[in-house]
Amino acid sequence: MILMPFSRKIWVFMRYHHNGPRARIFFVWAGLRWVLLMFLITPVVQAPALAKHYEPPKPLLTWTGRASWYGAQFNGKETAFGETYDMNAMTAAHAYLPDGSIIRVTALRTGISRVVRVNDRGPYFPGRELDLSFRAASQLGIIESGVARVRIELLEVPHRHWTPRQNGE
Repeated sequence: MILMPFSRKIWVFMRYHHNGPRARIFFVWAGLRWVLLMFLITPVVQAPALAKHYEPPKPLLTWTGRASWYGAQFNGKETAFGETYDMNAMTAAHAYLPDGSIIRVTALRTGISRVVRVNDRGPYFPGRELDLSFRAASQLGIIESGVARVRIELLEVPHRHWTPRQNGE
């Protein structure tokens, strides 16, 4: 007897016996296995049983302020931290948060929130807390108005900016 893989056996069987009663039994059995797989086995193994419950990160600090945006006139120029500004990146400029801080910005009018990274200093207008990149502002719905009230949540500060005194040690 020649040993061959199972899929090869099926192919050889179907080549010579595709119309007989054995072929009909094979097709019925194949269909039954497919139904069993789709309706009995798959629901048991789906994502809710395997996925972990996602909790959004708790903010370190929360405050409100006014945010504006800056775009094309600064695109490709160097930021205060030496990075090249990309108006299509999810970034922001803040007056005192360290470079690389991660913040969640929520437009209070629309309720839409996005996570952005601080990579520049600014804004340089009184009464404004944050300058958003064009992409971040457009996703928050701030482009048309130019300035909007936002809630800012500090989610993460880069480790290199924490000193033992700031950490309470």
